[in-house]
Amino acid sequence: MKRLIQILFVLLLVAFIGGFVIKSFFNNTLGDRIIGIAVLASSFLLMPMFIYHRSKGKKIEDYMLTKGNIDKMNEKTGKNPDNQ
Repeated sequence: MKRLIQILFVLLLVAFIGGFVIKSFFNNTLGDRIIGIAVLASSFLLMPMFIYHRSKGKKIEDYMLTKGNIDKMNEKTGKNPDNQ
């Protein structure tokens, strides 16, 4: 999965650069289409794959503001008054 994300990132980076080069020197509409496809691919392919890869194996409850987590944060701030 990690290698696939890296390859997709490099391909999209090449597409962005190639799109800007084509837009600047050759054909304006073709360059815009290449850049647009690269933006869509990075939004709908690369970003979800990256988020899934980074969050795999983590508990979502640790990152949510629940009553228990708020109580834990309040207990931590009350124990160490030196940082204030």
